[in-house]
Amino acid sequence: MTSHATGTRPLPPILNEEECRGFQSAIELVGRRWTGAILLSITRGARRFSEIIRAVDGLSDRLLSQRLKELEAQGLVERTIVPTTPAYSRYTLTTRGIRLMAALHPLAQWGVADNSADT
Repeated sequence: MTSHATGTRPLPPILNEEECRGFQSAIELVGRRWTGAILLSITRGARRFSEIIRAVDGLSDRLLSQRLKELEAQGLVERTIVPTTPAYSRYTLTTRGIRLMAALHPLAQWGVADNSADT
């Protein structure tokens, strides 16, 4: 990777083709409506379907179910059936999901800093 400089501010490194495809794939995944909020709610401790619904204002049952299936298929969320009466599902981040949330942390910090700079 190389970097370019404009004046005194360095630009981020230029992504190669593989990194560019990975970046685009990651942005499309986390940019889907509700996905970031669902991941964040699980990161903050919501484990059951009803806890996630309560944590994410405006999210419908149908959309949560759909997103959880997608996140599980992507290997970001693990679903465990708890064999109680009645049985219920518990959702946790996988190692891959934890790495994604760690990678998104600087973006969240940028959002806070950039928004406070605008005021």
